[in-house]
Parts: sequence; C-alpha cells; structure tokens
Amino acid sequence: MERLNLREINQKIGFGLLRLSMVVVVAILGIILFDIFSKGYGVISWEFLTSAPRNRMTEGGIFPAIIGTVYVTFITAFLTIPVGFATAIYLTEYAKQGKLTRIIRMAIRNLSGVPSIVYGLFGVALFVETLKFGYSLLSAGMTLGLMTLPVVITASEEALKTVPKSYREGALALGATRWQAIKTNVLPAALPGMLTGAILGLSRAAGETAPILFTGAAFFLPFLPDSITSQFMALPYHLYVLSTQHHSIMKVRPLAYGTALVLITLVLTMNLLAIIMRYRFRSKFKKIR
Repeated sequence: MERLNLREINQKIGFGLLRLSMVVVVAILGIILFDIFSKGYGVISWEFLTSAPRNRMTEGGIFPAIIGTVYVTFITAFLTIPVGFATAIYLTEYAKQGKLTRIIRMAIRNLSGVPSIVYGLFGVALFVETLKFGYSLLSAGMTLGLMTLPVVITASEEALKTVPKSYREGALALGATRWQAIKTNVLPAALPGMLTGAILGLSRAAGETAPILFTGAAFFLPFLPDSITSQFMALPYHLYVLSTQHHSIMKVRPLAYGTALVLITLVLTMNLLAIIMRYRFRSKFKKIR
C-alpha cells in the first residue's frame, strides 16, 4: 500500500513537472510574441508592406525583402523536397539495413545539428567561388537547401517508418512490385508527416540569416531581383541590419519590430499550412481506407 502511494506521489510529481515545463515555455513564447506584436503592430500598413525602403532605410517599407524571402524559400523548396523525399524513401525502403546505412543515417542526423553559419561559409566556398554562381538567389537558395535537407530526410524517414509493414506485405502478396507497393500503400499514409517535416524545415530556412548573409542577401536594394543570379533583400537580414548595423538604431527600432512581426507571421503561416495539409491528407487517406 505504501509502495502504491509512493508511485502515485512520484507520478503526480512527474506530471506536475511536465505541466510546469509546458507553462514556462508557453509563457516565454507568449511574452516574446506580445512584445513584438505590441511594438510592431503600429508600423504595419499597406505602404509598409508594398513599398521599398528609402531615405537610408529610415522610412518606407519592406516589399523587396518580402519578395526576396519568398523567392529564396521557393528555390530552397524546389531543391530540397524532391531530393529529401527520394533519399528518405531509398534509405527506408530499398537500402540494405547494415553498418553503411547506419553510418549514412548518423551522418545525416549530425548534419542537421551543424550551425547555420557553417553552412553559410560552405555555400560561399562551393556555390559562390567554386561554381561561380556569385552572390545571388541561386547561391543562397542552394545553401539553405543543404541546411534544410537533413531535416527533411530525417522527418520523412520517421514518417515512412510509422507505416505498418502489413501495408507493404499486402501489396506484395497481391503481385505488386516494391515501387507499386510504396507508391499506392506507403506514400499516401506517410505523406502528411513528410510534408509537415518539409514545411517546418522550410519555415526555419525562411528565418535564417547567416547562410544568406554570405551568399546573396544585400544590405539595401530598392528594386526586386530580376533573375536567380541577382542579389536580393530578405526579411531576416533586413531585420539584422535594422537592429544592429544601422547608423540610427533607435530611429528605425519601430521598423525593426514591424519587420519582425511580418517575418513571424510568414513563418507561422507556413506552420499553419503544414497543419492544414497534414489534416487534409490524413482525412483523405482515412476515406480511401
């Protein structure tokens, strides 16, 4: 009886610590979001969202930075999602699960923990200097793609592993090839998790500063990029400049908060898109089953 009571006490203490951790995290996040929203809301206007910076970036808006962020995120998605999904499918469904596969998988997981500034330096050496892409949208997008790829592969692998083996065995027993079994039975079930991981990885890439700082983002450009070889402005780098590099930091502080609010809204929108897509694909797959 005493042992049972002790277990219940330990369980209550454990649950209490978990709830406390959750409350602390949510409270800190709420304070940060409230601070940004309360100080940035007054800056947001149609002119702020649709005009270029002017008067040495002390006036005007952030339109070139918004478009540059959208462009580089699309390039990153175009390069990352097909390669990441294909690699995850090969490692999970086709590769022999031996020592070499474990080493490759461990290397991919370790790459996801490499600091983003290291990817930025690698992007300069490979894409800007060696491949001669210059400081451009392409170099920045490919650098962000390399940074995002381990996250997409790992999330996709985990999604594929959650699909029961019976889905594959049932299709193979009916005479389907391995690819047919994967295409018709495995991918529909794993796709919500794979897409969620990909969009979360891209939302992280959209907010990164260090990789684009070295590979293509410009301090100030009053016009939009006209090709993938052009330099561009981006929201995270523009925020960094307004917060730390500007000659009149206090004067542009409201603009920095407005930029931060737009960037957070963009990232939250991408996360919301991931949730909606996951829900819709999961509902569609349940109807098929």
